[in-house]
Amino acid sequence: MVKAYLRFEPAASFGVIASVDSNISYDSSGKHLLSPALEKIGVWNVRQGLCTKTLTPSTASRGPSLAVTSIASSPSSLIAGGYGDGSIRIWDSDKGACETTLNGHKGAVTALRYNKAGSLLASGSKDNDVILWDVVGETGLFRLRGHRDQVTDVVFLNSGKKLVSSSKDKFLRVWDLDTQHCMQIVGGHHSEIWSLDVDLDERYLVTGSADSELHFYVIRDESVDGNSLNGGEESSIQSKWEVLRHFGEIQRQSRDRVATVQFNKSGNLLACQVAGKTVEIYRVLDDAEAKRKAKRRVHRKKEKKHSKETLDGVENGDGNNANKGDNSSVTHVPTETTNPAVTVPDVFKLLHTIRANKKICSISFCPITPKNSLASLALSLNNNLLEFYSIELGETRKTLAIDLQGHRSDVRSVTLSSDNTFLMSTSHNAVKIWNPITGACLRTIDSGYGLCSLILPTNKYGLVGTKDGTIEIIDIGSGTCVEVMEAHGGSVRSIAALPHKNGFVTGSADHDVKFWEYQLKQKPGQATKQLVVSNVSTMKMNDDALVVAISPDAKYIAVALLDSTVKVHFADTFKFFLSLYGHKLPVLCMDISSDGDLIVTGSADKNLKIWGLDFGDCHKSIFAHADSVMAVQFVPKTHYVFSVGKDRLVKYWDADKFELLLTLEGHHADIWCLAVSNRGDFIVTGSHDRSIRRWDRTEEQFFIEEEKEKRLEEMFEADLDNAFENKYASKEEIPEEGAVALAGKQTQETLTATDLIIERLDIAEAEKKRIAEHQEDKNNRNVAVFQSNPLMNGLSPSDYVLSAFSNVHTNDLEQTLLALPFSDALKLLSYLKDWTSYSDKVELVCRVGTLLLQTHYNQLLATPAARPILTVFSDIFYERVKGWKDIFGFNLAAMDHIQQLMASRSDALFHDARSKLLEIRARQSKRLEERSHTGEVKRKKKKT
Repeated sequence: MVKAYLRFEPAASFGVIASVDSNISYDSSGKHLLSPALEKIGVWNVRQGLCTKTLTPSTASRGPSLAVTSIASSPSSLIAGGYGDGSIRIWDSDKGACETTLNGHKGAVTALRYNKAGSLLASGSKDNDVILWDVVGETGLFRLRGHRDQVTDVVFLNSGKKLVSSSKDKFLRVWDLDTQHCMQIVGGHHSEIWSLDVDLDERYLVTGSADSELHFYVIRDESVDGNSLNGGEESSIQSKWEVLRHFGEIQRQSRDRVATVQFNKSGNLLACQVAGKTVEIYRVLDDAEAKRKAKRRVHRKKEKKHSKETLDGVENGDGNNANKGDNSSVTHVPTETTNPAVTVPDVFKLLHTIRANKKICSISFCPITPKNSLASLALSLNNNLLEFYSIELGETRKTLAIDLQGHRSDVRSVTLSSDNTFLMSTSHNAVKIWNPITGACLRTIDSGYGLCSLILPTNKYGLVGTKDGTIEIIDIGSGTCVEVMEAHGGSVRSIAALPHKNGFVTGSADHDVKFWEYQLKQKPGQATKQLVVSNVSTMKMNDDALVVAISPDAKYIAVALLDSTVKVHFADTFKFFLSLYGHKLPVLCMDISSDGDLIVTGSADKNLKIWGLDFGDCHKSIFAHADSVMAVQFVPKTHYVFSVGKDRLVKYWDADKFELLLTLEGHHADIWCLAVSNRGDFIVTGSHDRSIRRWDRTEEQFFIEEEKEKRLEEMFEADLDNAFENKYASKEEIPEEGAVALAGKQTQETLTATDLIIERLDIAEAEKKRIAEHQEDKNNRNVAVFQSNPLMNGLSPSDYVLSAFSNVHTNDLEQTLLALPFSDALKLLSYLKDWTSYSDKVELVCRVGTLLLQTHYNQLLATPAARPILTVFSDIFYERVKGWKDIFGFNLAAMDHIQQLMASRSDALFHDARSKLLEIRARQSKRLEERSHTGEVKRKKKKT
């Protein structure tokens, strides 16, 4: 009889506030901060400091390659998340649901940017391509090729008509999105460009690289026909293709490379974050202030020159001539200083430098400007921390830090309480108590570098063994460290509880294995009883003790040593019993089964060995992981074993049959520790990626043979995908001016959809023949009841083929139809006429028709059988599309009319119109101030 097992599935992951692979970003409201948390995106309420939502991909698509690598927020509630596998997910932050998935890139997504309207999304990737996506239509428009290295950032210009992309190939490229070509290539950088941004008014574009300066460019204003440049310079652009013109540089304070440059929403501040611990904040002066500063600079330069000339004249003894020369020079000054050339230092002035305690990963300006400050800036640090700063004219101050919901470094040990109600985890400087079901952090206690931990059976106290050789006693209820005991001369590597006794055992790098007893005692001067721990006995070993394990009957103690052996002694007399040798590298973890029959060891040699504890014989040696095995544990009262390793995998084994049952993927870095619940219904793992994950046992059954077949299929599909990419990879030289290609990419889903369409076309054609034959028989009076094909579920041939498109994603339609042979494409065209009668399918019919015509244009022209199909289709196609276009136009005009009526009846203008009016008034008041200022200056000059 074949044995069935119960499946384990990933249930929850917690402990990650901000991962290092992606940027952070505020949403459009400014109330929430979007932070990457490995494969998830956390939505944090900034005021409360709480994570209100988590945007998590579906379980089927999880894996190590699915880390979030880029985040962008649109003007609406939509959020775009780029992932390590090249996919882009569009999330609705209000609903917390994934609206659509866009597949196009073959490498990790490195840059995302919405246009101002939020209707277009540009993405850059490690595959050197830029793709433009239609967010409303949920499809890719086109792919822009030309960069020779990873695309690092993208930004829209001229109301979304142009796109600027930066790359590690040291070039900027300006793309015209209407004509879909590269119209300008900008050089001048000496190293890789990592970031770029443009201010709100599109006056300046700034780039950051590993160069010691920031590069600035002025943008051609098409509304002025290129006759003047922003920034106070008046010169015509020689070429109509020159959108960006070099403006100048500013010397940076830090020597580290630039990671991010970003303007705030109002455009009066520029932040430059380097790949270190600092952020430089620059103030952006408006045109009037910049001109005044330029005038002062020219005036100071003139005065300096004048004083120098005066001194030289006095020294030479001809002061009168000097004065005369000076007077003659004064007469020429007004022509030089009335409109001095504005330089970059006149516009950008260093305001503050923010210094963090750890390396900064990303920054984001809040789109809402606070009342009493210039701006609010969020920082994500590489130690799993978010910080918020208020930027004022005089200073910057930290307003909030989100740090309690995660460890600052690796999770080195996890242990569950006896009733599984809470979990204790340790890291380099803190112990945290968690609710393993909800993932809420209940307590945080400062500690040393905890390497191992244990919760005592009473569930009131915890023990932590540290790297310094101490044992810390943690009061879980109060969340305090009660006592720190000097226990060993070296690091405490392992703690194991003594069954049925008030005691535990510790193993250390000082070659000692110590036995301890604990009891509650009331010390003098204390009101309550405290846990008192005392050393009972010590067993000396020949080498560092890495792991200790106690048999369930407390008869044996097993100690793993640095010499790659495991010594088994009698626990009461310390007499030697067995030596388990066979591992080539030291044993890093081990566990003894509940019945005491088996001991399993995991080693740095990547192997698991299953031993019999009665004679010390090795039952089986299994090559278990692709890297060191870090933790292993039996499920209580069974011979099932869980193991984790540095290869990021959790594996589930049957120790009697020596079979691999399950492989669980999810962690993004080395897994250090493992804890199994008493009932075996869930396990908890801790990792170098700072996440703690819970895996739950489900009611779904599986069989070993099925899992083996599934693993083989996955390997086969992965090999197929790699072979396909290698075979059909473009080998031609990419043209220097840039090229355009299709946005989508062929995936397993698109091939499956193509196969389904071909299959349904064949069934529908066969059914049409049967219907025609039945009609002939009916005319010949051989009437028989027609039996339709049961596979078609009572649908007509036309509707049956149409149903094949119901599961094809909008973004995958292009690649699905590209894989269709010409004969099947011709059949499909013949059905489009029938589908136009469905009002909700007109857009689909248009897309399918245009894609098939573009793909098979030459063959269709050369095929006489296609002409009648195309003739009928063209007539109906134009008529239907024109009808719907008229309806849409009528509806839009009606909505505009309703908006005007509401505006006329209401005292309050629409929000957009009101904000626009306030902007216009602000500009007018600035102009009046400038005029009055210049008038005062002229009057003063006249008086003097």
